[in-house]
Amino acid sequence: MNDRKLHVIKTAHQLFIEKGFQATSIQDILDQSGISKGTFYNYFSSKNELLIALLKMLYTKLEQDRNVLLLDQDPSNIEIFIKQMEMQMKMNKTNKIISLLEESTVLNDPDLKQYIRYGSFKMLRWLYNRFIDIFGEDKKPFLLDCAIMFLGILQHNLNYYSMVHESNTSIHTVVRYSVERVVRMVAEVAETREQLIPPELLDTWLPDCQKVNQTFEQKLRHTIFTLKEASDYSEEPLKYIELLDFVQHELLHSKSPRKFLVESALLSLKTGKVLLEKKELETLDLMVAAYFTPKKETE
Repeated sequence: MNDRKLHVIKTAHQLFIEKGFQATSIQDILDQSGISKGTFYNYFSSKNELLIALLKMLYTKLEQDRNVLLLDQDPSNIEIFIKQMEMQMKMNKTNKIISLLEESTVLNDPDLKQYIRYGSFKMLRWLYNRFIDIFGEDKKPFLLDCAIMFLGILQHNLNYYSMVHESNTSIHTVVRYSVERVVRMVAEVAETREQLIPPELLDTWLPDCQKVNQTFEQKLRHTIFTLKEASDYSEEPLKYIELLDFVQHELLHSKSPRKFLVESALLSLKTGKVLLEKKELETLDLMVAAYFTPKKETE
């Protein structure tokens, strides 16, 4: 993404925060960002498409920050999970993500609705996988139900706690209280062995998501993140960031990852002296090779 397009997205985001999504017109965005209408439509077909681009940017940042908190940590440590959720709630509040989503639900835009739905399912899948880390494989059949209930508990606790304490809302207090409730909930449903929604439905809800081992996903995101930081010191930082984003998207989100394009992107990354000197580039190369290596049928 080029600097100018990013500037438009950030400018629009600030306007959405100040005025609301529906109250902000395209002309407001043009005036504030200093671009022409032609340039805007060269980047986005509509204000809704700009919102999708903004949400993608925010979700990517959220995923990166969550993974950073998990680096070199025991994934079963519930305290790390509390920090991840606390960070996410603060980010939602700062960026008014919930308000943006609530405003956009009344819009009759199938692409926007589909992306919001996709984003909610991705969040649910992440939460379900984290619960497996924390509570163990033996409770796996019941953890999707618990993840769904946890999201409802957390959001409503935040809403009503904010009404009582207004500006002095302690996100940490609400997150910890909600997590402690779900710990008891998991123990109860595991004992009764009651299941409402089978976890296998996640594959139906997210059919276009490549099923990737979570350890691989965390390692890939960390490797990409480190290389992006290094690219800031290269001669063509934007070029390398776009290539890294492409590799990550192909391996984690593409239904049919294109091996030749991923390998071509890697070849281009290796032309950067700064990146070539980073051991993470070699790690990425090995991960890509392992990803496309056919698995034995016995595995």
